Amino acid sequence: MLGHGSSLPYNKELVESLAQMIGKNHPGPVRTAYLNMNQPTIPEGLNSFAETNVSRIVALPLFLAHGVHTRQDIPQEMGIDPSKRRGLLKVGGRDVEVICAEPLGVDECIAALACKRAEEALG
Repeated sequence: MLGHGSSLPYNKELVESLAQMIGKNHPGPVRTAYLNMNQPTIPEGLNSFAETNVSRIVALPLFLAHGVHTRQDIPQEMGIDPSKRRGLLKVGGRDVEVICAEPLGVDECIAALACKRAEEALG
């Protein structure tokens, strides 16, 4: 899970909480990393898989839409070709395929969450 990073502590707490939720529903190891301001950095996050023997890593950016960060900055930080959004990296001395997933985008579950937040605001 890739977060933007923030000087505000609740941003990192949110990313880590979401990673824990995803980890409950996904069999592989789930890690967090941040583009800036928080630790671990994206390269550190990739290296955290060194002892896991994974053959693929899917980097999921917690962004709603594509922008400079998802199109350029994140792939560059990962050391992969931004136009392909995937590549092979050495992680723990092994070749590991790294794939950058699409941002969250437009989806019924996002719309449902937006409606829920609006209802909460109305009280």
